[in-house]
Amino acid sequence: MLKKWGSSLMLLVLIAAGLSFLMPKDAVGEGNATGSIAAAAAQTELASRSTTFTAYIHTLNQADGTVSLSVDPIGWYQGEAADTVFKQEDPEGYAELGGAPDGYYIVNRSEDNVVYPVSPDAAVLMQLYDRDGHPENADIQPNEAITLSKFIQVFNQGGLLDPAMFPYHITVKDGKVVKIVQQYTP
Repeated sequence: MLKKWGSSLMLLVLIAAGLSFLMPKDAVGEGNATGSIAAAAAQTELASRSTTFTAYIHTLNQADGTVSLSVDPIGWYQGEAADTVFKQEDPEGYAELGGAPDGYYIVNRSEDNVVYPVSPDAAVLMQLYDRDGHPENADIQPNEAITLSKFIQVFNQGGLLDPAMFPYHITVKDGKVVKIVQQYTP
């Protein structure tokens, strides 16, 4: 009996090991304690490498010499991918317009915010913002580099061209934001 049970156990281990090769490296389970542990492990692994995602920035704070931002990650789609998702999400709108408005589509299923520390030397690239206190003079200047301190000032002033209304491509490396790129939306 012990021999038979040992063989069955060995077979189950081999099958489980074989199936693990079919799973994507970053696959994460949901809805149970094991999934939560796997999710935490995946998040830790991602935090140690560079990853870029798109999000709305809700707050940008500077206190005690450190900067942090609170973001709401979103699904950002362009071109054919935007048309495909738009068709799935809003078939009537797709039928009426024939594609995603302005060539992009945003999906935001959750408004959960995640807080990240920002590296003091983070790169910030802007497309459109109020440069001189006169938003009517603003024009698009693709990937205009500004300092982090200038971004904090611009972001926290709000106004007609409120930077919080734009999505941003956020790059996180080793758990810190190292790059912030404003996404222009017409």
